[in-house]
Amino acid sequence: MEAQEQIVNRVANSGLITFDLEEYYQPGPRVLIDIKDQLFQGLILKEKDFRDYIKAHDWKQYEGAYVAVTCSVDAIVPTWAYMLLAVALEPYAKRVFFGSTEALEVALYQERLAQIDWQVFKDAKVVIKGCSKVAVPIAAYVEATNKLRPFTASLMFGEPCSTVPLYKRPKN
Repeated sequence: MEAQEQIVNRVANSGLITFDLEEYYQPGPRVLIDIKDQLFQGLILKEKDFRDYIKAHDWKQYEGAYVAVTCSVDAIVPTWAYMLLAVALEPYAKRVFFGSTEALEVALYQERLAQIDWQVFKDAKVVIKGCSKVAVPIAAYVEATNKLRPFTASLMFGEPCSTVPLYKRPKN
C-alpha cells in the first residue's frame, strides 16, 4: 500500500493575519451638495437667496447619508455658507464633510482606523487585503500601513496566497 501524500495548507499554518479594510467601510449613501448651483451668475453667493434655498430645500432626503459639501467652480463663497449647510443637514445626515466625495471617503476611513487598538498586531505577520467589494481609497491603505508597521513583525499586501512584501522587521 502506497503512503498517501498529505495535503498541507501552508497559508492556514503560516500564522498570517489578514487586515481587511473593507470591514471598516461605513455603509450608507454618499451625496455631494455643490454650492455652484446656488450662485448668482455663477460667480457669487447672495445671502438672502441662499437663506431662502436653505429654508425651502427638503433636507429629509439626506436622512442617513454621508454628505460632502463643496463648490466646484472658482467663486466667492463665504465660509458661513458651508456652515449653514452643515446646520441644515445635521439633523438628518450621518456626517457632513467639506470637500469631495473622495475626500469624504478618506475621512470616514480615517475615523474608523483611529478607533483601532493597533497593539493587537504586535509582532504579528499581517497581510493588508488587496481585493474588496467596495472601493477603498488608496489613502486608507497608506494610513493602515502607517499604523501597522510600528507593531508588526512583517507587513504584506494582497491575499494570503499571493502577497507583496512591504516591510519586515530587522532581526537584532
